Amino acid sequence: MSYLWNSALCCLALLASQLQAEPAQRIIALSPHLVEQLYSLGVGDKIVGTTDHADYPLQAKSIPRVGNYAQLQVEKILALKPDLVLAWTDGNPPADVQKLRQFGLHVVDSNPKQLTDIAKELRILGQLTGATATAEQQATLVELGLAELHQRYSKKTKVTVFYELWQQPLSTVAQDAWPQQQLELCGATNPFANAMSDYPQVSLEHVIASMPQLIIQPMSVNEPRTLLDWSPWSAIPAVKHQQFSQPDSDLVHRTTSRMLQGVRQLCADIDKTRQFFAKKS
Repeated sequence: MSYLWNSALCCLALLASQLQAEPAQRIIALSPHLVEQLYSLGVGDKIVGTTDHADYPLQAKSIPRVGNYAQLQVEKILALKPDLVLAWTDGNPPADVQKLRQFGLHVVDSNPKQLTDIAKELRILGQLTGATATAEQQATLVELGLAELHQRYSKKTKVTVFYELWQQPLSTVAQDAWPQQQLELCGATNPFANAMSDYPQVSLEHVIASMPQLIIQPMSVNEPRTLLDWSPWSAIPAVKHQQFSQPDSDLVHRTTSRMLQGVRQLCADIDKTRQFFAKKS
């Protein structure tokens, strides 16, 4: 009798481990970048809920909304009965995410900090959804792409840039900010790279004093913004010689495999300015 009981326990334990290892079928993805990554792996149809601003690909716009950066609708999430919740560490309210855990939901955190983390996260999402082969293929392409950009631009002459993250208040990037890493990859120098925070506010006087050769103004097609009119400050080399870059912020700001496409264009724009001033000198 004891033998049969132990055997039953063993079988139950094995079943539990198998169930836990099964690919997720009902996913709550609590950020636009997670939604995009899941679609890129071919499992976007398993997403049953997401947050505001999840707009790529087009199908993502029809996914039910269950909150935003300020608040998650916990009851609505529970009603959708997900077997996996993908939470964004820096973009979801910690208290709400903790509630989801307390209700027993399987919550996995997404917290990419470095450009190379995109490949790591693709592999994790592949394991969670059963799309390991596709994830490995895409992760490898990201790693190879980043390595190629580093090799191409790391030893080139530095270009002084100002990254206009926002015009009012005038803000830029620094430290470990996602765009700052991209600037370094492209061989650009950011005069504000050592500011106290990743996204500091700066004075117009300091920007003028830094004499940038290129002004970068990221823009989103989905959410257009007003750009600063730099024409009154023609003493700035970038303004004098009309050296502006307006990369797609949906590409360069989101931690997805599409980021590589945006950074390639950003690096190309920076290199164009590099060549312009090389000819002038």
